[in-house]
Amino acid sequence: MNTLSTVLTVILAIVGVILCVIILLQSNRAAGLGAVGASTSTDSYWSKNKGNSIEGSLSRLTKILGALFMIIAFVISLIG
Repeated sequence: MNTLSTVLTVILAIVGVILCVIILLQSNRAAGLGAVGASTSTDSYWSKNKGNSIEGSLSRLTKILGALFMIIAFVISLIG
C-alpha cells in the first residue's frame, strides 16, 4: 500500500501543477460575481459557440482535472 500511496501522491502533485497552469491561462472575467443575477438576452455567435474555442476547451479541462484531483485526494485519504 505504501507504493500505491506514493504513486498516487506523485500523480496528485502533477495534476495539481497542471490545474494551476490551466487556471492561470484562462481569460479574466471582468464582471466577476457582480454579474451572477444579470441576464444577457443578446446571445452572439461567440457566446453560442464558446465550447468550441480555446476558452471552452480550457474550461472543460479545468472541470475534468478538478474532479480528477478531488477523486485522487479522496482515494489517498482512504488508503492512508
